[in-house]
Amino acid sequence: MLECVINISEGQNVVVLEKLRESVSGALLDVHTDPDHNRSVFTLVGTDAPRELTRTAIELCNLNTHDGVHPRIGVVDVVPFVPLQGSTMGDAVEARNDFAQWAARELGVPSFLYGHERSLPDIRKSAWKTLLPDVGPNHAHPTAGAICVGAREPLVAWNMWLRDLDLAHTRQIAAQVRSPQIRTLGLQVGEFTQVSCNLIAPDTHGPDVAYDQVEAHARIERCELVGLIPRATLERISPDRWEALDLDETKTIEWRLEHRR
Repeated sequence: MLECVINISEGQNVVVLEKLRESVSGALLDVHTDPDHNRSVFTLVGTDAPRELTRTAIELCNLNTHDGVHPRIGVVDVVPFVPLQGSTMGDAVEARNDFAQWAARELGVPSFLYGHERSLPDIRKSAWKTLLPDVGPNHAHPTAGAICVGAREPLVAWNMWLRDLDLAHTRQIAAQVRSPQIRTLGLQVGEFTQVSCNLIAPDTHGPDVAYDQVEAHARIERCELVGLIPRATLERISPDRWEALDLDETKTIEWRLEHRR
């Protein structure tokens, strides 16, 4: 089984978001929406639902009218395929490549590939500058932009809100805690600033580790899990810290699979 965690550049229009949900209802494990980021993260299973969600999002959304604090290059910004139990990284790479070919053929949208070739931050830095799409036209789709399509191991997307700290200082903290295991951005989110994290080695650098590193520099107002967390990662963290870190058993990938209708 493959998991696919699609990041859509829409987090404000409730009518559009409901239509996106409806398009993948049978394969949907979780949706996380952030109006300040103007972004929604759909956690899906399988390879058919990502195509349905992508097609629907491109029909309903327009990158030219999008405004949000999170970086993006497309309406369907990130499409990572993740091997779960019973599948391999080879399966994820095959699904990634097939998806990119489908997006180019059926939708006319180019894709940048990430995984063993390069990282997602590499694409963010270089797309349309020194890096052209791997699949599809060498120009952005007029309303959908481009897609970052990847194959990766499970990661944890997780945010910390900081109180009474300006954006420059928050970005400095994000840079101080950034590492090969913890990718960070410093963002302005409403009245707060935020250290937004992708924990790409959650078995050793989970939310508890990231929290402690940021707390050494600033007061953390609250935390937020974006999407789901592997059960093994949760179980490595002391249960008495779960609430403060916005974690619990029902937010694990495994629990959602076990209770999927």
